[in-house]
Amino acid sequence: MTDPQNGDAARRSTVEWEARIGEQVRARRLDEGLDQISLARLADVSTSTLQSLENGRGSTLRTLVRVLRALGAEAALDTITPTSTVSPLDLFRATATSPRRRVYRARGSRTARGVRDASQRGGPRRPGAGDGDGPGPGPVTDDGQGAGPR
Repeated sequence: MTDPQNGDAARRSTVEWEARIGEQVRARRLDEGLDQISLARLADVSTSTLQSLENGRGSTLRTLVRVLRALGAEAALDTITPTSTVSPLDLFRATATSPRRRVYRARGSRTARGVRDASQRGGPRRPGAGDGDGPGPGPVTDDGQGAGPR
């Protein structure tokens, strides 16, 4: 992925990038017929700040944006990241054939695990037969002799 005009961009150091961007800013300024003082005034930066940018001695993003706007080159900022033409959500929706569904077991499948339902326990259950849902035989008492409920 090397561009013959730009060289091997992946191998450039930060210092090399700063120098390259500074050269491009200087070339654009000269193409517009501006001197450093005029461009610095248009960009609302100091002349020394503009000189640092053009000489690749480091600068802030704010300075770069101000200078590019003063040069009428803010469109260059849009080329940093391309505009997405396809929404990631639209792409996901297009690949999803059907919505995910939960898997439910039928009620009778519990018997396969050894759990019996009421119909297999020997008949219907009596209401209040110790299930805590109504009157039953009453509390269980123990007289210490193991006599059981009274």
